[in-house]
Amino acid sequence: MNTRLIYLTIAMLGSTAAPSSHDVPSPRRALPERAATPPCGPGVDIKNTAAESRCFELRTYTVRAGSSADVLHARFRDHTIALFQKHGMTVVGFWQPVARLDQLVYILAYRDAAARDAAWAAFSADPEWVKTRTDMQVSVDVDNKFMVATNYSPLK
Repeated sequence: MNTRLIYLTIAMLGSTAAPSSHDVPSPRRALPERAATPPCGPGVDIKNTAAESRCFELRTYTVRAGSSADVLHARFRDHTIALFQKHGMTVVGFWQPVARLDQLVYILAYRDAAARDAAWAAFSADPEWVKTRTDMQVSVDVDNKFMVATNYSPLK
């Protein structure tokens, strides 16, 4: 068999092989609201982080087709923020990605992971939230990440 043909075949097979696991993007997964929060907040032993950091949660909502981003914004503006505060969640801020008008990004802060879980449980059971969620329905995909501040961050 021709050596050039063998090398060409190997090269072609290599280029069509499945990518290695580090090349495969991780699927978007929303953390169920009732899932336990990973260790987060003061005393988390992670290099380069502030020992006194609160637990921060970065949440990204992507509005599904057929739902309204305007309703989502109104729901947060007129109802949800006050309910977050009522249940002990610190609202750090809300952002509108300029290239993704179907998204809303925000950050909440909590004393620690246990406070986060307690706050979300109370929020989810609050009759005012249940009514708001029913009256102002929006279908979204939620992505959240838990974070602690670095030891050089001005915000802890």
